[in-house]
Amino acid sequence: MIRLDGRTVLITGGSRGIGRAAAIMFAQAGADVAISYVANQKAADEVCQNVEKLGRRALAYKAEMGSRADIDRMVADILARWGELDTLVNNAGIWTYLEMGRMDEAVYHETVAVNIDGVFYGINAVVPSMKEHGRGSIINVTSTAGVRGEAFHSHYAASKGALHSLTKSLAVELAPYGIRVNAVAPGWVDTDMSAPSFSDPAFKEKVRLTIPLRRIPPAEDIAGPILFLASDLARHVTGEILDVNGGSVLCGG
Repeated sequence: MIRLDGRTVLITGGSRGIGRAAAIMFAQAGADVAISYVANQKAADEVCQNVEKLGRRALAYKAEMGSRADIDRMVADILARWGELDTLVNNAGIWTYLEMGRMDEAVYHETVAVNIDGVFYGINAVVPSMKEHGRGSIINVTSTAGVRGEAFHSHYAASKGALHSLTKSLAVELAPYGIRVNAVAPGWVDTDMSAPSFSDPAFKEKVRLTIPLRRIPPAEDIAGPILFLASDLARHVTGEILDVNGGSVLCGG
């Protein structure tokens, strides 16, 4: 049902996990796909190869999400090559440990730089072109932690809560230009980010039992809702925080 033929999308953090799954899904729907990555060029190249096998154009950029220069350069190059960038998926993010009272300042600042600054820089870079073309879809990948909080990850939860406020603010600000802004808030997902936690089978089972649907989803289960929000099926949806957590958190965004 969902076709994005002629559309172009940039997915940050697109070499792995949710970003990788979204890149493949967007290509399957007919979109050309650009991704950013931090270090693993081989993984990024493999994503591009998969996109191209589906008959779509692909680009990969090594970019630090905390660097406005990197992000501006990446967006400018995509626009120079493709002429338009109508969808931005702010997926790149990090999840680290922080105990209040013993704060590692470097860890705190890195989380803010990647999870908040990078999103602001990315949106700021794409909005002028979206305004010019009179259309656009921005999707921020957040977290249930942004609603309920998360002990020992307060900096992460705060960064995702900030994206919820950003989503709602920009939804109203950019609506007159035909630009929709939404967020997808996953709970636990079976990706390499959660792999260290899930290395303990007992803990993984404990997590599974906290989810009413009794399953820990693969990345594709988050990529699908992202694709929906980018599509014309969601053309009247903006400012929405779409929880994708199997019923584990029901307090909304």
